[in-house]
Amino acid sequence: MGAFGQPEPYEEPVRGLGPLARLRSRTGVAAVCVVLGLGLIGGALAGSWLTGEDGERTADSGFAAAGSLWHNVPVDQLFPPTVQGTGAGPGGADRSWTRIAVAPDTGCAGAFDPLLARALAPVGCARLLRATYTDATRTHVTTVGLLFTKADPAAMAGLAARFRNERLDRRTDLLPLPYAAKGTPAAGFGAKQRASWTVSVLTDAPIVAFAVSGWADGRTVDTPEPAPDAVRSGATSAPAQAGLGNEAQGLADRIQRKLRQTVSPATEKPS
Repeated sequence: MGAFGQPEPYEEPVRGLGPLARLRSRTGVAAVCVVLGLGLIGGALAGSWLTGEDGERTADSGFAAAGSLWHNVPVDQLFPPTVQGTGAGPGGADRSWTRIAVAPDTGCAGAFDPLLARALAPVGCARLLRATYTDATRTHVTTVGLLFTKADPAAMAGLAARFRNERLDRRTDLLPLPYAAKGTPAAGFGAKQRASWTVSVLTDAPIVAFAVSGWADGRTVDTPEPAPDAVRSGATSAPAQAGLGNEAQGLADRIQRKLRQTVSPATEKPS
């Protein structure tokens, strides 16, 4: 059978060639067709690998899908009622968090301290989602948030680079605000109760994820400590000793992991 399943052309016997010669001639033609076919396939694959077309399409679709999660996905999928934190506590201890409040999805007006709002302004605000959790002992409270921006991948990469290079995620004047809900252990969780925090500018999604933790008894904190510092071995600050850095970092990591798991099925190619 010839290439592309076309019928073989009728070959009139060539005078002077015996059966063996005719067989060799047909074999040679078939070999040439195979080589040409492989060359075309190989060239197409090489072009795809060199241009990264499939990877770019997948990345673009994932970025777009992530940006629409705030109105396409139930809140329980973004902020599960309970979150397990295996190994997330100090010394690798397990943690478990229970959601106690979900803020109405809103814009960003008044949702951040002025300096943090200014730092985030270049990527815009499409929607802000927040939920507050408490640990199993109801000693700590942590607000985790997802800021859905209006930015494209380049703008998100630029903001991530600025946060990284200028260490904006370590500045105590750029803390996220907590979400306090009446009648919950977080009722007294205000700006002065913020003890540890983390801010992550994602580059594979138009999202800024953050978490901020504090004590459930409403005690004030004079010197908050960023979670990356509070979780270091040997850290001696009050937030570090209480494990509040682990609360913020552990919960934020797992909410981000859940976010990516939610995006993946929508962008997977059919097998």
